[in-house]
Amino acid sequence: MPPPDHSLVRLLSDWLPRQRWFGGKDGPIDDVSIGTATELRAGDPSLHHLVLDVRQHGGTDHYQVLLGVRHELPDRLRPCAIGRTTGEPAITGHVYDAAHDPELTGILLDLMADETAVGPLQFRRAPGTGIRTDLEGLPTSAEQSNTSLIFGDAYICKLFRHLSPGVNPDLEVNLALSRQGCEHVPAVHGWIELNPGADGDDEPVTLALLSEFLRTGTDGWQLALTSVRDWFAQPSPPGPATEFTTSDAGDAGGDFAAEAERLGAATAEVHRDLAAAFGVTQTPPGVLRDIVFGMNEQLDQVTAAVPDLRPHAHAIREVFDRVAAEAASLPFQRIHGDYHLGQAMRTDAGWFLLDFEGEPARAAAERRALAHPLRDVAGMLRSFEYAARFLLVRDGDLPAGAADTLEQRARTWAERNRAAFCRGYAAAGGPDPAAHAALVRAFEFDKAVYEVRYEARNRPSWLPVPLKSLASLAS
Repeated sequence: MPPPDHSLVRLLSDWLPRQRWFGGKDGPIDDVSIGTATELRAGDPSLHHLVLDVRQHGGTDHYQVLLGVRHELPDRLRPCAIGRTTGEPAITGHVYDAAHDPELTGILLDLMADETAVGPLQFRRAPGTGIRTDLEGLPTSAEQSNTSLIFGDAYICKLFRHLSPGVNPDLEVNLALSRQGCEHVPAVHGWIELNPGADGDDEPVTLALLSEFLRTGTDGWQLALTSVRDWFAQPSPPGPATEFTTSDAGDAGGDFAAEAERLGAATAEVHRDLAAAFGVTQTPPGVLRDIVFGMNEQLDQVTAAVPDLRPHAHAIREVFDRVAAEAASLPFQRIHGDYHLGQAMRTDAGWFLLDFEGEPARAAAERRALAHPLRDVAGMLRSFEYAARFLLVRDGDLPAGAADTLEQRARTWAERNRAAFCRGYAAAGGPDPAAHAALVRAFEFDKAVYEVRYEARNRPSWLPVPLKSLASLAS
């Protein structure tokens, strides 16, 4: 039997597929190599920045890893261990994900504060800002396609794990909105980039974004789930089965509708600022027809890969084709691109919008492309459907009668909050969703198909959530 392979590349190849942020869980890895390796701190522990080139599905993806190396690994870091290397010329010892090591993460603040260049890496500080360097960072516990480090009550640093060519839209958009004086995005303090000479691209690759930490913030998804849970716990009236109304949902102590309306207004204001920052283009009808063609292509691909979607395919395609047949000229602009309740934070100062990098499964060009602002509205409407049914899927062993009643409650909660969000959005100057109902519905279905593919690849246990809401929408 050959001796075990303890090389760094082999250890990383075994470790990568187990990470939440790794996007290639749907197939084997053909090859892993180290594209760039930059030492940020020598000694014990040492800190190294790696860009990994991962060959899979006939292409190559690039992932960012902060690698810690210690001669002895303390118990607190064992959950993030990658392995132990032997015989490596530059890296020998216990290697681990250094994003979980507060002794090392603070180095990122030092380097951004001084705008240091280290090899191909450039650390930037936003103009007119200062960066505290006395803080240690630890990652949030939330499931994400990136890793976010919290530094005290001052900063949050998002490490973009799956790297895309050029400037990340999250950095680009947040800087532009800050210049517009937008009140609904956190301030940018700094960022990290990979210089173009390192990989041949024309512009730097964004590696990380340092922003203001919203210390009084509460995640919109958690607020919505609390409201749903409260509504589900309300006693039903005595007697035969009852059809619930949206006003019944408003009687629950955790009613979310007022917040949904405020969120709609904040969304419209951000869309206004995005239009001012990046401009608006009036597109001919053919553009919408091309978009619908892409929607149908995605539908074909996902129905082939996820058989559970097939019963809804005909109803979805009918909506797509109707929008294509009635295509008209539309105003397009930069939008959020992956808008849902988890991308909104309620603070003492109101609603803030986060994470403008777009859908993680889309190509970089798609995520930076202009689109109709009602695509974001449709994304949030989908999120209300998700929140309404998430608890049902999690508690899937409910008795049939209870399941039917709770499904009625879920539908009622979603209708109430969807209507409130659209009301707030239109009142604040956004295009009225009610006046563009067919377009919103097509965007909703397209988003739902994307969700089915995403969950099937990344979180199979969540797949019933979009499928349950699709059954309701398609009917």
